[in-house]
Amino acid sequence: MALAIRDVREHDLDAVLALNNTAGRSILVLDAAQLRYFYEQADYFRVAEIDGELAGFLIALRDSRDYGSPNYRWFGEHYPSFVYIDRIVIANAYRRHGLGRIFYCDVNSFAEVRVPLLTCEVFLEPIDDVVVLFHGTYGFQEVGQQRMGEHGPQVSLLAKDLPSFAYVRDTYLEHDGLPDLPWLASRVPYFTHNDSHPRRLAGERGS
Repeated sequence: MALAIRDVREHDLDAVLALNNTAGRSILVLDAAQLRYFYEQADYFRVAEIDGELAGFLIALRDSRDYGSPNYRWFGEHYPSFVYIDRIVIANAYRRHGLGRIFYCDVNSFAEVRVPLLTCEVFLEPIDDVVVLFHGTYGFQEVGQQRMGEHGPQVSLLAKDLPSFAYVRDTYLEHDGLPDLPWLASRVPYFTHNDSHPRRLAGERGS
């Protein structure tokens, strides 16, 4: 089994959208425009590819983005600097292969050289004890709860301290910045791509 974790590409978006919208009640449905926003704006948007098949993805954003999620905004009101995990989805055929932990290790490595805190939420209605246990064993602690809208589900807001950030900040970020190494590079924003093809939303057919 050949596994690759890589940045999302535009040709992945249709498969990502389909995977997201068949993931079940614990993952909020996306439309093509919302997915396009993540493609263009997310600081971390990586997919897992197993033997050439899309096996899962994780999307995360840094603080100070123009993103309307009430949970993201809650963290913005309480913490000045963080990476927020918006969603992780693993295809049914590839669950219980450890992909969730691989993704979390990867996003943790991305976050700890940039911010002091990694954040996310888990649904309490309906509660999934496996998901709660997973986050607890990975070092997340509850820092609050809220309801997503008047009739939305109750969620537990979680945060994980990244103690290695202090060393990175003092040694690199407050001086010349991170070393110029591929594994430390930030995701290239969509609008810097030299792409002569017109944009299309996920789900739209090419002409």
